[in-house]
Amino acid sequence: MFSGIVEEFANVVNIVKEKENLHLTLTCSFVNELKIDQSIAHNGVCLTVVSIENGTYTVTAMKETIDRSNIGYLKVGDKVNVERSLLMNGRLDGHIVQGHVDQTAKCIAIADAGGSWYYTFQYQSDIEMVKRGYFTVDKGSVTVNGVSLTVCNPTNDSFQVAIIPYTYEHTNFHQLKVGSIVNIEFDIIGKYLSRMNQLIVDSHLNINK
Repeated sequence: MFSGIVEEFANVVNIVKEKENLHLTLTCSFVNELKIDQSIAHNGVCLTVVSIENGTYTVTAMKETIDRSNIGYLKVGDKVNVERSLLMNGRLDGHIVQGHVDQTAKCIAIADAGGSWYYTFQYQSDIEMVKRGYFTVDKGSVTVNGVSLTVCNPTNDSFQVAIIPYTYEHTNFHQLKVGSIVNIEFDIIGKYLSRMNQLIVDSHLNINK
């Protein structure tokens, strides 16, 4: 479980493909604090540390993860937003983030907001995905590349987020450009409510058959 408050970005130093898996080796400031089997969110994707060596650590992404996220687009030298799992002993500064990326989205616009920036993202959407809670609401929460953000100006298949200078400088948002692919995780509360509503609807339909 995570909060979407990114600690820093890690640098990708090696990528090894093994059958359908990708082994990613990264380095960051807290490598010496890590341990094997620890969960870390990488651009919002929860991955498990499988080895630690010479100031680096390695995680493995399987096909399901690669298909749903931008992990397969990473190259050596890229910066990845990282967050260690949430300590349940303090304030939750972001929102409840599972680290289970739902899908990718494309950056379709970046606008200067006088020192901050508005990023617009577009994602694939249809009625079945909406039923599963894959949608955004105005002033609701969304996770973009692991960053907990507030939604503004949502449409059926797009949304905007406002990025302040601190977030811009301390995450990989400063590397994004129009056309960049990002990971998104929709709000888990919205997913549960959507699922509950669908079960109620289905139940009523079965009763009326």
